[in-house]
Amino acid sequence: MINSGAVDAGKATARRLTRVLYGDGFEREHGPWRRFAADGLFRSRPDATPPERLSLAYERLRAVNGAIDSPAELAADPRGVAALHEWLGPIDPSFTTVAGIHYNLFLGSLLDHDHAADGDPGAAERDLADFLTLRRIGTFLCTEVAHGNDAVALETTATYDRVRDGFVLHTPHAGAQKFMPNTSTTGGAKSGVVAARLLVDGADHGVFLFLTPLTDGSRTLPGVRVRLLPERFGSPLDHCVTSFDRVFVGRDALLGGVRGQLGRVTGDGAFSSAEANRRRRFLASIGRVTAGKLSMSAGALGGARVALALAVRYGGHRLISGPRAVERVPVFAHRSHHGPLTGGLATVFAMTLLHRTVVDAWETRTEANRGETERLVAVAKGWITWRAREIIVECRERCGAQGLLEHNGMTEMLANIEGAITAEGDNTAIYAKAAAELLFSARTPERNPGAGVAGAAPDPTADRDADPRPDRDAGQDADRNAGQDAAGTPVPGADPVECDANYVSLELSDTGHLGDLLLAVEQLWLDRARRRMGRAPQGDPLARWNAASGAALRAVEAHAYRRAAEAYTAAERKLWERELRDTEPGAEAGSVSVSAPGSAPALLRSLHRLFVLQWIDRNSGDLLAHGLLTARQLDELPEMIERLIAELATYATTLVESFALPEEMLADRPISGAGYADAYDDPEGAWTVPEARSRCAACRQSPPPAMPVSDRFRIVHRLLRFINNLRNLPH
Repeated sequence: MINSGAVDAGKATARRLTRVLYGDGFEREHGPWRRFAADGLFRSRPDATPPERLSLAYERLRAVNGAIDSPAELAADPRGVAALHEWLGPIDPSFTTVAGIHYNLFLGSLLDHDHAADGDPGAAERDLADFLTLRRIGTFLCTEVAHGNDAVALETTATYDRVRDGFVLHTPHAGAQKFMPNTSTTGGAKSGVVAARLLVDGADHGVFLFLTPLTDGSRTLPGVRVRLLPERFGSPLDHCVTSFDRVFVGRDALLGGVRGQLGRVTGDGAFSSAEANRRRRFLASIGRVTAGKLSMSAGALGGARVALALAVRYGGHRLISGPRAVERVPVFAHRSHHGPLTGGLATVFAMTLLHRTVVDAWETRTEANRGETERLVAVAKGWITWRAREIIVECRERCGAQGLLEHNGMTEMLANIEGAITAEGDNTAIYAKAAAELLFSARTPERNPGAGVAGAAPDPTADRDADPRPDRDAGQDADRNAGQDAAGTPVPGADPVECDANYVSLELSDTGHLGDLLLAVEQLWLDRARRRMGRAPQGDPLARWNAASGAALRAVEAHAYRRAAEAYTAAERKLWERELRDTEPGAEAGSVSVSAPGSAPALLRSLHRLFVLQWIDRNSGDLLAHGLLTARQLDELPEMIERLIAELATYATTLVESFALPEEMLADRPISGAGYADAYDDPEGAWTVPEARSRCAACRQSPPPAMPVSDRFRIVHRLLRFINNLRNLPH
């Protein structure tokens, strides 16, 4: 099934698709982190204990910090921090967690609030030398035991002390303890930015960040209490609960925005802010959480790509009995095996292209579109991490028992994707916020011929029975309806092949038409949500939201699929134009035709179609009920999907090669190579050692000590609990 011919052409195609996935700045943006991924510093240490792995994460942080040109430039570059997660997250999630916290949430927050908090134009910039050189590691303390997604209501206080001209941090009760920051003494001396409620003369001015020393490397500082949380599932990290007993920090500890515009307290105790709304002040204070969502998406992308690479390679190496007694075939040859993996390849390309689009949007945002861009970042984070979980679970299953072994990496990636789904805002919570924004949006979607479709929610006053599609070209519809009467019934004498096969295939291959269908799915779910909300009791906001939320969340999912398809369309057009330029007279000899089977444009087009058609197939009942799919199209839809899977499975190794994963990185996982069985070779086995039978007999007389029964049950219990949790997940 996996094509081993035309190796050179396949490698050239893979390089073209690598450029599609990573952009023209591949070497500049991704090259440094890819080289780290191949470096011995990041080789697997399978025998390391959890404490040793945690210490290793901090050692790697120091090594990376010493190797990069400018830690401050990295902290100011969300694209760079995301690339760090994309390449190194699949290797050491503990490292990327502490790196993301230090560079983005901690150091990035300090850079965003880059002047002393009193707002004096003559004030000096904050000295960041200790944090740039890692003499002190930074952490971020926002979430509390009793406040997660509602962090705006957190209860840690920072009371202004006029006498000492500073702030007193205090934890009033157990629910206000800071939850899960990496505040232990492991790794060295640490400081944190602490989210606390600013109180001045009894007046509550809302939540701000305060720079606070926490440990000196061997112990916590006076008034700071740190306790390790129970061991979590996944990579080891020093998650703690942290509380404060009247800890004093100076007035310059307040992070009040550039020149104190977000908030400042003068020497005489007067508070002022250029932003009157307390909620907006808080969201601006923790603005780095949005950039953190980009990193969560990137880490999920990296994990999904590595999982697919391992599963596809192992599927080609693992031989099973074929149709004939003496024949051995790769397990990948079976449709039941390669079908889900091929669908995963189409999805991971969509995830990657959407992520690139979102990063570009975030970097070019304006104040006018900031809210819309933040929503796109949040929706992409939720959608990408959920799809990554699906892909990793599928890859693990396709690798059988090998996928359950820690040294093959699947289980760790699966465990850590759960953390990404929760970090920087639980997916369901950020989907709910986006759903409400889409639901109440007054903007009517507009057709974007370049990307298929664009826009947000439909006009809530629109006719519910009207065709949700934008107006179509009458001539185009006339061509497509040739050979049919008004009811869509074939006219006697019309060529059934032309009317059924060509017409249906044309409709289901046309980017514009598929874009219409994607927009229609989104609109249909929004319409359902509005209708349900309208039928709920007036005056009960919670009941109205509960009535609408199920459909509204489905609309957000449809919105994400549509935006990913638009990213596919843009990438397909860009690649097509580039390939046409390369094949003009004078171009490099041996250039592959842009329309040739197996060429980069042809594969990208098929990946795009497979991704969209599988989503349309999931929503085909709604589309058929609303007259947006015909019965013949519905019948043809599974056949088109099967043809695309068969085509793309042939080029699975080329598609995986386009991920550009370093061989050193994959070599840490035994199932990545054809000699995977060698990882289990026994130098004293009967097949290698003379007179092994007698030795084995001697060994049986003095067997090694068995694992204690209590340990066995503990491992089985944890595994069963994890499987049960997966079964109960809503996505």
